[in-house]
Amino acid sequence: MTEDQNINLVFTIGALVLVASALFSRRIGLGEIVRTALAWVAIFALFIIGFSYKQEILAVWSRVSGELTGSHEQMVVGETLRIRQSPDGHFWVDAKVNAEPVRFLIDSGATTTAMSLRTAQAAGVDISDSPFPVILSTANGSVEAQRGLIQSLQVGPLAMQDLPVVIAEEFGDANVIGMNFCQSWEVGA
Repeated sequence: MTEDQNINLVFTIGALVLVASALFSRRIGLGEIVRTALAWVAIFALFIIGFSYKQEILAVWSRVSGELTGSHEQMVVGETLRIRQSPDGHFWVDAKVNAEPVRFLIDSGATTTAMSLRTAQAAGVDISDSPFPVILSTANGSVEAQRGLIQSLQVGPLAMQDLPVVIAEEFGDANVIGMNFCQSWEVGA
């Protein structure tokens, strides 16, 4: 163990002794102490889980509240597609890629529409088998991607045929609609 780890261990033991001595000095029964300790462990576990799954919980809340109030992030009114800003501060759309449902983040800073490898394969996107990848500069650094072609991308009433995309496993579960699709949109208030 390093010196820092030894110091942390001493402080941890000291804190536990302090808490234990406070509990025992009050003449509380062992059963009550165990119940209280377990209750605090449960409370901290709930906070940690809530913090760890904050985005997922917000997504579920947004979906449920949208169903209850009738307001959704994405609505089609006539020939107009209205997209609300989601609680995470981004704009998300539910699209159809070759008739398969795919959720996309709208990114006006992205030049090209990008998809994760798993999503592209599931949607039947034509992926180039070229041995020469495209090198992309992203917010997370450089990524090697393959070129691809979406035969049909539809977001509400907006549709595009033969849309070039970049595909990489490094995108994880992220799918991004870039300006090569958004350039035909008219943005309003």
